[in-house]
Amino acid sequence: MTASILRAAALEKTYPPLGANATGLNLFRDLSLEVAAGEMVAIVGESGAGKSSLLHLLAALDRPTAGEVWCADTNVTRLTTKQAAAYRNRDIGYVWQFHYLLPEFTALENIAMPLLARGVPHKSALISAAKWLDRVGLADRADHRSGELSGGEQQRVSLARALVTEPKLLLADEPTGDLDTATADAVFTLIQRLHRENSLASVLVTHNLDFASRCDRVLRLRNGKLSPT
Repeated sequence: MTASILRAAALEKTYPPLGANATGLNLFRDLSLEVAAGEMVAIVGESGAGKSSLLHLLAALDRPTAGEVWCADTNVTRLTTKQAAAYRNRDIGYVWQFHYLLPEFTALENIAMPLLARGVPHKSALISAAKWLDRVGLADRADHRSGELSGGEQQRVSLARALVTEPKLLLADEPTGDLDTATADAVFTLIQRLHRENSLASVLVTHNLDFASRCDRVLRLRNGKLSPT
């Protein structure tokens, strides 16, 4: 049996009231999740159900009120701020709905940024970035800045940037949400291919039920818990 790369157990997240007459928000209640290497899991649910908030907990961008998150042998919930940043750079590839490319840098330089942040020498980082730019089909766009790229190209660069560090886990939050139908399908197909080629554990938040159905499992987030659809 393939070992779990990602494990979340008994997660709770409670937000305190914002005003004197307000009540707090209990977003998750005893939520658990396991994802194995090579498995792609889709999470669906209504807007406001907490899908993005869940990804933030898995990526150590936020802390749960209770429960634990493990990535391989790392207890994510016990990391310091500095350790959490290192964990994201080492173990996590994160793709957002909006690409968040740095506009003053080229596609190649944007992809190299996580390696440079890790301390990889500049030349080596650019060599690795070039390989990933080719893997997402944009070798001829290396010197283009984000404003010179189409929406689909920008998201391909974002995907390459997420994977250039060779993470164990890919987290994607509506990665095709801003794209037209044909471009979205092409980007999702690319995500699937790179997921398989790199034996990733992947968690994909999406409103697109067709894309969700093409994943290994589909879980619905409702009333603070995940359940199979």
